[in-house]
Amino acid sequence: MAEGTLGRLLGSGRTADVYELDEAWVLRRYRDGYGDALAEGAVMAYLREHGYPAPRVRLADSSRTDLVMQRLPGPTMLRALTEGALGADEAGGVLARLLRQLHGIPARRSQGSVLHLDLHPDNVILTPDGPYVIDWDNARDGDPGLDWGSSAVILAQVAVGDDPLAEPAHALLTALLADPSDLTEDGLAQAPRRRAENPTMSRREVELLGDAHALIRTFMREERTA
Repeated sequence: MAEGTLGRLLGSGRTADVYELDEAWVLRRYRDGYGDALAEGAVMAYLREHGYPAPRVRLADSSRTDLVMQRLPGPTMLRALTEGALGADEAGGVLARLLRQLHGIPARRSQGSVLHLDLHPDNVILTPDGPYVIDWDNARDGDPGLDWGSSAVILAQVAVGDDPLAEPAHALLTALLADPSDLTEDGLAQAPRRRAENPTMSRREVELLGDAHALIRTFMREERTA
């Protein structure tokens, strides 16, 4: 898609920028050759066919770097948390429901379920029609325990650090793992390793993974002793 067709920059993440196209559509453009927008869009289309709240996509107008997708009205869950419009307990419950709903969808090409592997508050848009999940670049088929481990590790990294969001992240993690039965030993073992291999992680974020892993284990121990 030509640069001249792009509107204003709506947001930027670690690997991509999102531009306005019109009132109904946006373009998500990967930077530095990162990601495969066509593969990501195919996953999103598959999930929508199964009733999951992923944005609509226009695959015919997309490419490996550019994904044309539905413009969603509403703030991210992270913004709603920081502005006090949403409580951590409620947010954690929403994340848990979104994970369980996702894992009820059969894998596309193998055994198991579709996994997001990056489901956290900045990847959930709170629209008038309910929450929508974005950023499906890491999606793959597999065991749901890994998805639970991945979300838990992301939250725990913040909870054990010195970020101003550490306290709400801990509360959100507590709500997410109110029932930790879906978080498996294998999933929790794999998730920190996969997170450490992410090239967008800073050295400090990688250093926090050990403490994050230990924090998550406290929830699993509490479940076994309850």
